[in-house]
Amino acid sequence: MQLDAIFSILILIVSVVAHEVSHGLMANYLGDPTARLQGRLSLNPLSHIDPIGSIVVPMALFFMSAGVMFGWAKPVPVNPYNLKGKHGEAMVAGAGPLANIFIATVFGLVVRFGGEVLSPSFLHIAVLVVIMNIVLAIFNLVPVPPLDGSKILFSFLPYHLQHVRESLERYGFFIVLFFIVFLWQYLTPVIGFIFSGLTGISSL
Repeated sequence: MQLDAIFSILILIVSVVAHEVSHGLMANYLGDPTARLQGRLSLNPLSHIDPIGSIVVPMALFFMSAGVMFGWAKPVPVNPYNLKGKHGEAMVAGAGPLANIFIATVFGLVVRFGGEVLSPSFLHIAVLVVIMNIVLAIFNLVPVPPLDGSKILFSFLPYHLQHVRESLERYGFFIVLFFIVFLWQYLTPVIGFIFSGLTGISSL
């Protein structure tokens, strides 16, 4: 049980670091060097760990048997005014979830095709990697501020509706909390469907 907790948190930390670095890499590619100049393109977890989101929340969820494991790192700084292209902010926001989808896909294929040759212990870790990265991707794509999905959505809003974004972002923490408590259950079938498609395992 304790070993599972340690592996789960380590996997989560690596996954959220990959998520945040992907934001920074895309921003740098599109002309905003802010994250790079602040040393946030490093894969060193110490550059990204948020004590609450990366350690305390995952630990609490695990020992409460919440049935879901997620957390967050310190967001990489992005200056949208430096970004090239009309939808640069959407591309930066989408890069994080795409990184998690890529990781989930790679390890999902390992689980699907490596069952005959890989050890059960490694396959168990690979399954954890798949689950956590699917959860991170789906959760961050929810169009609720300050999640990535909201930035993707807002980048396509007409300029005269941007005040809606400002109003929602003001109460973003409470909206996310409401979503987790009351609406997250509706996404678990989606997570299970993607997990099954990637790994060939019929249920979580």
